[in-house]
Amino acid sequence: LYDRERLIRAGLDIETVAQEVRAAVKGEEATRYNLTDRRVPIIVRYDEASRRSVEDIRRIVVNPGGERPIPLSAVAEVVAAEGPSEVRRVDGRRVALVTANIASGSLGHAVDRLREVLADEVDWPAGTTFFIAGQSEEWARSRKSLMLALGLAIFLVYAIMAAQFESLLQPLIIMLSIPLAFFGSAVALHLLHISLSVVVFLGMIMLAGIVVNNAIVLVDYINILRERGMNRTEAIVTAGTVRLRPILMTTATTVLGLMPMAMGFGDGAELRSPMAVTVIAGLLTSTLLTLVVVPSFYAVLERARDHLRHTTPPVPAETAREARH
Repeated sequence: LYDRERLIRAGLDIETVAQEVRAAVKGEEATRYNLTDRRVPIIVRYDEASRRSVEDIRRIVVNPGGERPIPLSAVAEVVAAEGPSEVRRVDGRRVALVTANIASGSLGHAVDRLREVLADEVDWPAGTTFFIAGQSEEWARSRKSLMLALGLAIFLVYAIMAAQFESLLQPLIIMLSIPLAFFGSAVALHLLHISLSVVVFLGMIMLAGIVVNNAIVLVDYINILRERGMNRTEAIVTAGTVRLRPILMTTATTVLGLMPMAMGFGDGAELRSPMAVTVIAGLLTSTLLTLVVVPSFYAVLERARDHLRHTTPPVPAETAREARH
């Protein structure tokens, strides 16, 4: 322990003395010796006989080159004790870093349990506290941006379809395939015990743009058949029959292409596999339910719109002429 008053009277400072003691005991790199394929550092320090015991450390001169040599014992109290190998500081406060890996369960469950134990079962000394960082902090920070990206992806998909179909209602019918896909992904993640993570969210964002393809193909062909004069029910049945094969082929190619990633081949598969599982499960569920749910909602909404159109009284010609003027 350094005595600040003694250091001031001797004209020394703690940093200089600490560096001298460290150089004497641990040593410092003076130069490097060049070998054929590498450079060997040359460390200069006291010989072992001069730093073997506490008494030897007390006799270390902390002002080399001074008029009167000052030993370390004159400005500090030297005792044998255990101390930290390094001092970490965050925002000017000393911290102790404790790291751990998750053996089982999800990250969120582990963090909640850890926060509960630290808050209720640990008697913290005065002036000390704790905070949880690492993956938990990164997930909390990135969750908001991922939610924003997911919402923006859904909005852009809807805006593009509204412009192409020139309707605000039919894109809503097609957008039903997105929650159906999310439902399938959630079930698969629960059954496989995969926790929600950044890569899973990325897979959901991909699903928002992938799963609507089958519904677009189906609804667009229904509209084409109705423009040709076919009634609503017949157009829905015919479109489902004709577009069934292309829909199944599109889904099969995507699923088979992602299957090696989902099975976890290669290094770093634990990072890629959740994304592939999310996309595959969502695409399969959406495809199967889209063939039933989307045509059903199309029929219900179109029937309601036709009924509303027929029940709305026509505008008299005189009223319409006055409104134009």
